[in-house]
Amino acid sequence: MAAGGFCKLPNGTVVVALNLPYDSAAVRVLVHAQNRARALTRLRNLGLRAIYLRGNAAPPTPDEITAVLHHPDGLIWRTAPADNGVMVNELWHPIRTLLRRPPAIPQP
Repeated sequence: MAAGGFCKLPNGTVVVALNLPYDSAAVRVLVHAQNRARALTRLRNLGLRAIYLRGNAAPPTPDEITAVLHHPDGLIWRTAPADNGVMVNELWHPIRTLLRRPPAIPQP
């Protein structure tokens, strides 16, 4: 199950943030939509089928909300922070770059 949360904005829309496993790391995905159900549907339509949001343990920060609101697609990602709280200094990427990447092939 993915950790995540949401934030309802004054205009009635929501920003949903999810930490998802990807290859050997985790990514933080942000989605801007009319409601939580539509945000999760947007991810499922992109091929991320087993996406559920239970609870509000990791809501988006104000910086994350600003980033997703200023992106034309309203759907961005970057590497999730490590468990020890160390942030990686990385810019946000459009979701299509994540889905376009071939998975890493393990070396024998």
